[in-house]
Amino acid sequence: MQQKRNIQIIEWEDLDKRKFYSFGVFMTMAIRATVYPATLIRTRLQVQKGKSLYTGTYDAFCKILRAEGLRGLYRGFMVTTFTLISGQAYITTYELVRKYVSNYSKDNTLKSLVAGGSASLVAQSITVPIDVISQQLMMQGQGEHLTRFKVKPKMGAKNSVFFGQTRDIIGQIFAVDGIRGFYRGYVASLLTYIPNSAVWWPFYHFYAEQLSKMAPSNCPHLVLQAMAGPLAAATASTVTNPMDVIRARVQVEGRTSVIETFNQLIREEGFWGMTKGLSARIISSAPTAIVMVVGYETLKKLSLRPELVDSRHW
Repeated sequence: MQQKRNIQIIEWEDLDKRKFYSFGVFMTMAIRATVYPATLIRTRLQVQKGKSLYTGTYDAFCKILRAEGLRGLYRGFMVTTFTLISGQAYITTYELVRKYVSNYSKDNTLKSLVAGGSASLVAQSITVPIDVISQQLMMQGQGEHLTRFKVKPKMGAKNSVFFGQTRDIIGQIFAVDGIRGFYRGYVASLLTYIPNSAVWWPFYHFYAEQLSKMAPSNCPHLVLQAMAGPLAAATASTVTNPMDVIRARVQVEGRTSVIETFNQLIREEGFWGMTKGLSARIISSAPTAIVMVVGYETLKKLSLRPELVDSRHW
């Protein structure tokens, strides 16, 4: 009979923090660059009225590529590089809260749920202003008629065009809404990402443990974790997508009420409107989860304190 095994979890106290943060910056950037096109497509699908622009994820991809080129799929990408800060804040908060909760409970599901929700709260406080700006840039081109702010055409070098567009959008948001404009949709973001993160981590560990019981004993843990990541991402995305649709509309259309946005969406498009962008979200979250899990677990292994390296089996 095959012996059951548990996936080893590397905790905060096991890490060499200098290595952890150095490698973490590269990991975060790689993930952002990989999934950004799907994030842009998801945003446009969620904001459009009915199917006025695109009929689905593949249709949106083809039309954007044809009309705007590869650069169209990366509109606003450079602004999101500032989320490197929130990425580091997220993983630090997650690991520290896990350590704190472990003083009161050894239940891994509880530790993951509390730590995931707390990490998302901290990260979203940093990320929302970046999202507000990047989403306005994402909607330029084919989707610019759906947003309140439009980039003024400027001639010049590519870099000056990019930075000019970003400054232009920032200036317009501030002129109309002030500082509060950069936190438009903050509550909706918290209601989306705190549950998403709180659901993702427990399901990730749950799926990893279930897969480990079914897999051959010589199967590497990293393979099981890479399979568990997309399953957890699909679960969390499905549960939280309705709030994500509302968040996108609040931020792009300049709305102030989450409830009013929800009611209007139901009136105009029915409950199917709550599923808009779900396939794009799952498509983007699956590779994100694989890259994140493989990157994050590898990052933690590379960051293990030297005296612990030989004592761990993967």
